[in-house]
Amino acid sequence: MTRIPGIRFLHSPGPTHVPPEVLNAMHRQPLDHGDPRLGETIEAIETGLRRLVQAKDCEIFMFASNGHGAWETTVENLVGPGQAVLIPGTGHFSESWAVQTEGLGRRVVRTPFREGYPVDPNDVEAALRADTKREIVAVFAVHTDTASSTTNDLAALRAAIDAAGHPALFVVDVVASLAAAPFAMDALGIDVAVGACQKGLMSPPGLGFVAINRRAAEVAARNSAPRFYWDWKRRQAAYSYNKFCGTPPQNLLFGIEAALGLLFQEGLDRVIARHALLSRAVHAAIECWSREGAVAFHCRIPAARSVSVTTVEVRSGIDPEAMRIVARERFQVAIAGGLGPQTGRAFRIGHLGDLNPAMILGCLAGIEAAMTVQGIPFGRDGVQKAVECLARG
Repeated sequence: MTRIPGIRFLHSPGPTHVPPEVLNAMHRQPLDHGDPRLGETIEAIETGLRRLVQAKDCEIFMFASNGHGAWETTVENLVGPGQAVLIPGTGHFSESWAVQTEGLGRRVVRTPFREGYPVDPNDVEAALRADTKREIVAVFAVHTDTASSTTNDLAALRAAIDAAGHPALFVVDVVASLAAAPFAMDALGIDVAVGACQKGLMSPPGLGFVAINRRAAEVAARNSAPRFYWDWKRRQAAYSYNKFCGTPPQNLLFGIEAALGLLFQEGLDRVIARHALLSRAVHAAIECWSREGAVAFHCRIPAARSVSVTTVEVRSGIDPEAMRIVARERFQVAIAGGLGPQTGRAFRIGHLGDLNPAMILGCLAGIEAAMTVQGIPFGRDGVQKAVECLARG
């Protein structure tokens, strides 16, 4: 294969760009299980994740898995025989979580879903009020649905649970939002946060995790459903081998430790502000592009548009996959395709993780170049609008 000079820009919403410091940290020989340095790395990650989710009194469990594995451990530990969960409709990822939960033999109650709109908290309250037998053990909510690029109002969902007077746990998928959007587990009254490392945590895929508070731990302890590898209680151990129910993914852990160090060195407030600025620049460009009517925001509510990823719809007759190939192979900008209902109808721009303004501008220019090659009409000042947004700060 012929070498291509320079770098290929990675603007998928996951995996995201991995900083050199993280890659370098992973370039180490593994340690034996009893080496205290391995225990120190694991403890540093657990402490860092507590700080990241902003929870003082929670347990962290990590798994050699992707986010779907983190979903599965949540189901297996919290939901017992005959119980159900409420999963508010957010799009592809809420439905995927629902289907996986049903595949594990549990019942799912869904709320209505409107394409391009966030969850309606009134639907959540109504579903919980209707559960007079209290069979719903938890509300499983996706903070940012990566397919629809819609971010849901967690405070409003917490208020809906409280208004219904329902004892359901509040479980939130933060895979696409953690270290990008504001999130405070304790302040929001969240019982379980479900995450993974390949997005805002700036690491290669392979580690899922959960942060659970005491209330969730008590529910899990009462749950009689069988589990082994995913069992939280089994992983309550000091020894690394037992914490991971086998050999830990050591080199990935070294990288995640370095990634957390980078986030804290930058400062979480600055990390959040950086993501907000970069997303505003992307949104300014798309707003301009949409003037010709060929592309448009999928998320109809500006306040609900994600700081992590933006889904861009294309009008009928336009092939977004062909445009993506041109962007990746000719202009070295890799963006994501549509998922679920948006397959073949949209492309997605990831703008989270280890990114800066120059990378965002390069991404947007590459997309404009690909749309030009493909004959897709768009407002021609998109990159300039992004420049103006970044210059304002």
